Amino acid sequence: MRVKTFRVLLCAVAVMAMSCMSLAVPAAPVAVGISVSFGPPALPVYEQPVCPGDGYLWTPGYWAWDGDDYYWVPGTWVLAPEVGYLWTPPWWGWENGLFLFHDGFWGPEIGFYGGIDYGFGYFGVGFVGGRWDGGHFFYNRAFVNINEVNIHNVYNETVVHETVNHVAYNGGPGGITARPTPQEEAAARGPHVPPVAAQNRHAETAMGNRELKASVNQGKPPIAATGRAGEFSGHDVVASREAGGEYHPPADRGGAHPAGGAAAPVHASDLHMTHPPAPNTGDAKLDSKYQKQQDKLYAKQQKEQMKLQQQQDKEHLQADKAKAGDAQRQQMEQRHQQQTQHLQQQHMQEQQHLQSRQPPGRR
Repeated sequence: MRVKTFRVLLCAVAVMAMSCMSLAVPAAPVAVGISVSFGPPALPVYEQPVCPGDGYLWTPGYWAWDGDDYYWVPGTWVLAPEVGYLWTPPWWGWENGLFLFHDGFWGPEIGFYGGIDYGFGYFGVGFVGGRWDGGHFFYNRAFVNINEVNIHNVYNETVVHETVNHVAYNGGPGGITARPTPQEEAAARGPHVPPVAAQNRHAETAMGNRELKASVNQGKPPIAATGRAGEFSGHDVVASREAGGEYHPPADRGGAHPAGGAAAPVHASDLHMTHPPAPNTGDAKLDSKYQKQQDKLYAKQQKEQMKLQQQQDKEHLQADKAKAGDAQRQQMEQRHQQQTQHLQQQHMQEQQHLQSRQPPGRR
């Protein structure tokens, strides 16, 4: 008989994967991916690295969740997926006793991002760090770090802005009290695409860097921003000047749940894979090509899940035969949960990578 782990960690990345299955979402709000029982640290204070070239847009750093701890995803410069598209940053919001993560997205209009002051033109509402004009992005040098020797499409326009705090979440005790405007809600319902492949790889690299975990850096990550997505070393990497505030997480950081309130999966048998929706690019040949790619990936992931499930079932039988004690069983369950988390995260990343290679669909 299986003994459930005494401390259930978050494993909501499957929900995040489902929120990213469609590259274009013309008539649906941006999905909520993860919920955690305590809020993220304050946003660290750091300088913005210089823009690497024309067409790159700034994507602010943010705190993400890896199943056991918050970790910092450094701010970075990213090429926009389409001319005219702007980045709406992700944000954490308090709802029904939990902090929920809302993923960022690209679209023709800036949506709601919790009223969070990310800096560098993202001061809680909209974006004043630049604008598209005639198919080119023009940078507002009042708020973004531009080398005018390499980039000439610049302007200077200041706005009144005073940073009150570095709070990284909306609602709840001490949170930002902003609410979305009708225009921001419309942006979330309108055409938009999820983070591009470079952003996904950037976040994956950050998740694997122990020094970026909040429990290690206490809210002051050593890599606060990078000149390009995925490049975590070199002269364009910027460290935090200081933490945005004191960080006091609860002693038990395992109070997290998949969005929607379902129990976090502990074993491979708890995972419920859902086949991605059929591609709908408007081109029958492309749709057939992408469908084959999706089917191939789905079959591979099913095989990997089954292999892990068989391995875990075998270990349960061995523990029963050996009449293992509670301490041994607890260690086994914790190991199984870590294995399941890793597999689920791997599958999410593979699905996101595949979807990022496909053009936006039609509905």
